[in-house]
Amino acid sequence: MGTLKKDFIIGFLIALFATFGGAFLYLEYFAAFSFEVSLELIRERSLHGKLLALAAIPNLFVFFIFIKKKQDVRAKGVLFATIMIALTTLIFKLV
Repeated sequence: MGTLKKDFIIGFLIALFATFGGAFLYLEYFAAFSFEVSLELIRERSLHGKLLALAAIPNLFVFFIFIKKKQDVRAKGVLFATIMIALTTLIFKLV
């Protein structure tokens, strides 16, 4: 596998990890209820899209770190993952 593809995939995976980490941090520290209760409320009220949109905020920081370090291909992977998350959020909003 070429280094460009490898760096792109690394950026994509880091963005997904940052998104899951953002969702966990939001549910654990900023939600009004406990983690399990918050997850149940999200399922009941179909708030998946809103949670995903909030969880993608750490991708902004990851993107700018890669740009600052001149790792443009990894930044493209982060950008691609963020676009996929935005499309998923749109699908949740429409359904």
